Amino acid sequence: MTERPPSRAEAAAHRIALSDAASRHEATRAQQLVDEFVREARARGHEPEPLVAQLLSGRTVRTDKRGWYLRKNQSLAIGEDGGYYVLTVPGGMVERLRGVKLQPTPPPLQVGRGGRDGETGDLREFLAMTLERLAQR
Repeated sequence: MTERPPSRAEAAAHRIALSDAASRHEATRAQQLVDEFVREARARGHEPEPLVAQLLSGRTVRTDKRGWYLRKNQSLAIGEDGGYYVLTVPGGMVERLRGVKLQPTPPPLQVGRGGRDGETGDLREFLAMTLERLAQR
């Protein structure tokens, strides 16, 4: 008796499962780098600052987190809690008045994957550049 080939749905489910596992593995490795960054920033005496987010409309709003900006344009940050935060958020008048509660996202090993030149790169390099920028203050 021969095995039947997997159906298209089964093959798609298998590809999704493999992709999800790879994403979890990448996030775990990236989180180790983020945790190391937080320890190093604190050891060097770099205090976290209140993080500000930008609404899709372009207006800025306060957030409930403190941390260090990863990009010069302040669109990404590492929270003092070790969270990786995307600082472009949806919202309107309520968020402008009350601020926003940020939720961490799994950190990538490649920052800005698929973005414009100069805005993408290895997470380790972005973290090192951030430490250098903090030391120059």
